[in-house]
Amino acid sequence: MGASASFPAAAFNDFTDAMFDILVYVFENYLPDACPQPDALAKRLSAAGFEDEAISEALQWLAGLERAQEDGGLCGRPTGVRIYSEAEVAKLPADCRGFLAFLEQEAAIDATAREMIVERAMAVERPTVHLGKFKVIVLMVMWRRQLSLDNLIFEDLLAEEDEIELPVMH
Repeated sequence: MGASASFPAAAFNDFTDAMFDILVYVFENYLPDACPQPDALAKRLSAAGFEDEAISEALQWLAGLERAQEDGGLCGRPTGVRIYSEAEVAKLPADCRGFLAFLEQEAAIDATAREMIVERAMAVERPTVHLGKFKVIVLMVMWRRQLSLDNLIFEDLLAEEDEIELPVMH
């Protein structure tokens, strides 16, 4: 779902931010194999007070995560350096790409998880995914793949990040 004429960009970003709140809620309340089917989950999220538009966006994002899990991810090379496309560099700032490299170096994720994380980040309906939101994406991919979380990595994923969007200087 992209921003359309009926949704001003600011309102659409509010939906996207609420989508991340929903993803955290799902992580906190469900095990990957015990997460309700989309219709039941939508009802539970609505009962928890989330808006319909944000629920719809989150369910679409989670469906994409499920497809990626079923496909085994779009696995890149298991060794070597990951080269990011222009679109990926534009959407994922250096701190996000660096965090991903850190997770790989610490063996918290493999190439398959890395590619799932990048794919799910690219699916977010915003021009740039800042580190705080990116960490939620990482958390959700690790949750879905049932990867173990080292305590220090888990703390780093949950650490609050300032999401001040600084202007880009050229």
